[in-house]
Amino acid sequence: MATDSKQPQDESRRRFLKYSGTALGGVVLGGVIGGLIGSNVKQTTKDEEPAAPAPTPTDTKDYNRALMFFSQDQFLTAEAAAERIFPKDDLGPGAKELGAAFFIDHQMASAFGTNARDYMSPPFYKAEASQGYQLTFKRKELMALGLDSLNLYSNSKYQKQFVEITPEEQDAVLTAFEKDDVHLKGVPASTFFSMFQNLTIEGVYSDPLYGGNKNMQGWKMRNYPGNQMSYSNEIEKEEFIKMKPLSLADHLDIG
Repeated sequence: MATDSKQPQDESRRRFLKYSGTALGGVVLGGVIGGLIGSNVKQTTKDEEPAAPAPTPTDTKDYNRALMFFSQDQFLTAEAAAERIFPKDDLGPGAKELGAAFFIDHQMASAFGTNARDYMSPPFYKAEASQGYQLTFKRKELMALGLDSLNLYSNSKYQKQFVEITPEEQDAVLTAFEKDDVHLKGVPASTFFSMFQNLTIEGVYSDPLYGGNKNMQGWKMRNYPGNQMSYSNEIEKEEFIKMKPLSLADHLDIG
């Protein structure tokens, strides 16, 4: 009976604690949250406009410009040598700015560089010049050998790497290779020079798709129209027509 007499008091006490605790907790939490919000959220007035979001920076890096075959030293040597073959002048950029060394690097990593379509099995005989490439070297092996030899010869003659000597000294080194005054293991130095020279010119004037001729600047210097779909509207005209060059990428329609 004693327990029964206390039950109404205990029940009313629990209700009191429940509701007073809820109210008290609301005051405490509301005060804390309100304080945090008030201290961190800036109130704007009618006359004050919210700050504009910061502009997203534009990424102008060309991710196609990456090495696929050359080492860093070989690439820098190729870049310097190509610039001497096709230097920058008043007419426009040189091979370095046009990315000719990237073109050569990508070619060496391709089927062309590995002689994938050439017969490369022995026996090997001395060939006539008119028969084209007849070496046991793959093109990428010849290119690596030649670029390393440019540095070896430069170090021997000038005690510096090829990229560190003056432009006049670089011309003298390249001339020595062109005239076969340098001995390369198993191949005439002029063979390397001729291949490198041709690839440099190709890198300057090929479609930008292949890594060179950046922004079609090589074509623009020559007023070359690039890859036009048709000349039917201009072919009958007698005067020279200067056209905006187009690359293979300009004909891509994926919309």
